[in-house]
Amino acid sequence: EILPGIKIPGQKPAFTSYQVNLLVDNSQTKGAPVVKELNPIYQNLVGRQEHRPQFGSFVTDFTMIKAGALHRANGGYLLLQTNDLFTKYFSWSALKRCLKNETIQIEDLGEEFHFISTPTSRPEPIPLATKVIIIGSPYIYQLLYAWDEDFRKLFKVKSDFDYRLDRDKEGIKKYAAFISRHCQDKKLLPFHRSAIAAVVEYGSRLVEDQTKLSSRFLYIVDILEEADHWAKTEQKTTVTAAEVKRAVEEKVYRSNRLEERIREMIEDGQILLDDRGKVTGQVNGLSVIFLGDYAFGRPSRITVRTFVGKKGILDIERETKLGGPIHTKGVLILNGFLGQRYAHTEPLTLSASICFEQSYEEVEGDSASSTELYGLLSSLSDLPVNQAIAVTGSVNQNGEIQPIGGVNEKVEGFFGVCKIKGLTGEQGVIIPRSNVKNLMLKEEVVEAIANKKFHIWAVSNVDEGIEILTGVPAGTLRPNKTYPSNTVNGRVAQRLAKLNAYYTESQKPKHRRKKK
Repeated sequence: EILPGIKIPGQKPAFTSYQVNLLVDNSQTKGAPVVKELNPIYQNLVGRQEHRPQFGSFVTDFTMIKAGALHRANGGYLLLQTNDLFTKYFSWSALKRCLKNETIQIEDLGEEFHFISTPTSRPEPIPLATKVIIIGSPYIYQLLYAWDEDFRKLFKVKSDFDYRLDRDKEGIKKYAAFISRHCQDKKLLPFHRSAIAAVVEYGSRLVEDQTKLSSRFLYIVDILEEADHWAKTEQKTTVTAAEVKRAVEEKVYRSNRLEERIREMIEDGQILLDDRGKVTGQVNGLSVIFLGDYAFGRPSRITVRTFVGKKGILDIERETKLGGPIHTKGVLILNGFLGQRYAHTEPLTLSASICFEQSYEEVEGDSASSTELYGLLSSLSDLPVNQAIAVTGSVNQNGEIQPIGGVNEKVEGFFGVCKIKGLTGEQGVIIPRSNVKNLMLKEEVVEAIANKKFHIWAVSNVDEGIEILTGVPAGTLRPNKTYPSNTVNGRVAQRLAKLNAYYTESQKPKHRRKKK
């Protein structure tokens, strides 16, 4: 040491030039190498040339060349996640360059940005023969396919995995096998067959389909591990259905604060909602609020008012820019339905307004279009609607009720409101008939339906729904293009004829108008 802590650099060993730098050792590997790179930065992907300080500068030699993931996966497979790959600078372009040239070239990124280049070693390119598997969402795949020309040339094989599997004997057997394997890997308690059945029910609930199971096993694993926790807390030797149900309930409890707050406001009368009586031009609609890891149904009062005019149907949500494009489309469809059904001999002349009462956020989706149509028919026919019934379902111009999403959350949302106000045995929900197979309801809702304290009506068209809501026959079109006068359609047609006559009369000069 010439000074404390400072040593004179030793002479470089003369035999360094004869050393061997072993980049990759696959001597213990069985079969083709499979490499999963969790941090695909440029250096971890294509390798690096390391340096050591010497006399105030940095020096290097071939022994300091380090392999990257492409070297280790050469002759085998390299697995990458899109979120990891595309958040690292230069990694995507380097990967494409290696695949296009079929070689791995280790280069110093600093040379690209230095004003003065410094001499350094340049390793020769290494031939590359590997299969790269990128795992990501369909959205990212579509973006790359549309905007990156190299992507469609380099990645020609697409594997699209469904998030559902069939709920048949084979599917349930695979579910049970997965549960057994996970219990062994994580040292969980064994699951009783009743617990496996409860997990299967939860899997169908996740995809909202009685004939399917969810293959998003991340959510299933969460329930398995929490159910194991509750079983161990109660000092049980096996996990039963009770622990699985408790795990699901606790998961909901940790996320449903907003849902409970909304129900409190309905109970306190701050949010106006009727579950008894009959009101004209007013229907209980159902929407779903998504909170990322949790979704719940929220009942809303939808009101419709009709009067003389020629402005057609006014969507208040659209006018205030609180309605999304799909919701606006659903409202515009109502014009086509009214014209097709009632404007056979006279033009359709009316003004109407539709409003989601006490709605202060954007309304999107067409699942309330049938609800709005029922309110419109009620207002035109002057027939009151049963407020004990809530409605969901989209409608087309032919009056057919179409399926919607979130049917379980919507039914359970209205059931929860009816429960806090008191079940009368008359309350229930009208849903599209095509959504019946999507019903995976909570046990308390199923029990209430079985005991006839709550009801679900499945309908295929508007006529079936309006008969349930008003208790009046819808009426069928007669050969003379009219409807019976004592039916809903007959009363609507008569009211539209009067509105047309009133409007036509109002457009005449005052001296030519009929005296009242």
